[in-house]
Parts: sequence; C-alpha cells; structure tokens
Amino acid sequence: MRIDFDPQTMARNDVYRLLTATVVPRPIAWISTISKDRFIPNLAPHSFFTIASTQPPIVQFTSVASRDSLRNVMETREFVVCLAPEALMAEVNASGTDFPAEVDEFEAIGLVAEPSARVKPARVAGSPVALECRLHSTVSLGDGTVVFGEVVHMAVDEAVLVDGHPEIGLLRPLSRLGRNEWGIGVEVAAVDRIGYAEWVEGKR
Repeated sequence: MRIDFDPQTMARNDVYRLLTATVVPRPIAWISTISKDRFIPNLAPHSFFTIASTQPPIVQFTSVASRDSLRNVMETREFVVCLAPEALMAEVNASGTDFPAEVDEFEAIGLVAEPSARVKPARVAGSPVALECRLHSTVSLGDGTVVFGEVVHMAVDEAVLVDGHPEIGLLRPLSRLGRNEWGIGVEVAAVDRIGYAEWVEGKR
C-alpha cells in the first residue's frame, strides 16, 4: 500500500526531505566561483546538478535560496564544476559550511587551488575533473535558481582515463542521498541499449 503526500499541504522542509530522499543518487557539482569586486574564491557543493545539452555542451545546477555561488556567477558570469571525489569527502562536506562571503573556502578548508585555462575561478587541484563554464542563462523557479553554464574547457586527470575514457572506478565520485547520507562508490552493470529491430526479433 502506498502512502500519499500532498505537496500543497506540506511544509517546505518536509517536501525537501521527501524529494531529496527519493531523487537519488544525485551527483555533486563542486562549484568554484570568485567574487567580482574583491576576487575572493568561493567553493560550495550543489547536489541539484545534471547535463542540459551536449551541443553546445551545457551543464546546470540549482542554487536553493541566495548563496555566494549564485551571486558570484551572476556578477562574473563564470564558474567551474569540479567532480567531488571520495578521497576529498571531508573537504566537500566542509565546503558546505555557511562561511561568510569574505572567507576563501580553499584556504579555510586547506585545499590547493590551480588556475583554470579559460575562466577566472580556480579549479580544485585534487579533483580529477574540472568543467570550466561561462554563464548561459538562469531560470528562477520558486525558491531555486537554475544556472545553465556552457562548458568552454574540460580538464581530466590522465590517472582516471582508460583508453581516453573516464573510468568510474577511478573517478570514485561522491553523491548525495537523503538526510545526511552520502553515496560512496557505485556498483556498475554494463547493459547495451536494445534497438527496436533487435527487440522485435527477441519477442519471436
């Protein structure tokens, strides 16, 4: 038997907890930005993240409420999405702390920053993947702002590549689940997509 929930009658936090516990696992966009006036680096994890388009290459993340990441992106029109690896789980979690805007998260957390190739915000040196982005557009939806960024440069550590392809077992990406739960590692099953002709043949 199913239990019915009506979002229209539920408190905001109850809806949030239900959605984030069922839309799982969610990849983490470790967003690096820089403030426009004081050039202070900012780093924060965002688990409402996915690909929006491949031609042109556009990724998207949602900033719930107003955060330093969103303000910096809107002002500078640049950001970097760094993959959040298992080896840096403590640092990824720490970067979600509500540091004041004048605090450099890289310095506070003890992370090494490296220059990006095409944008001003730095990359996390210890992250195996960095997607350098320029702002494409934003959409405001309720308490969230969806940020679309065109990927203008991709940098992948050769240590996680096998025959030129990023290997999931080497990337070891973190994901977010419900409550304070994290996904560590993934169980992989390789299954080829079936074409219609093959599907029909299999039914005979």
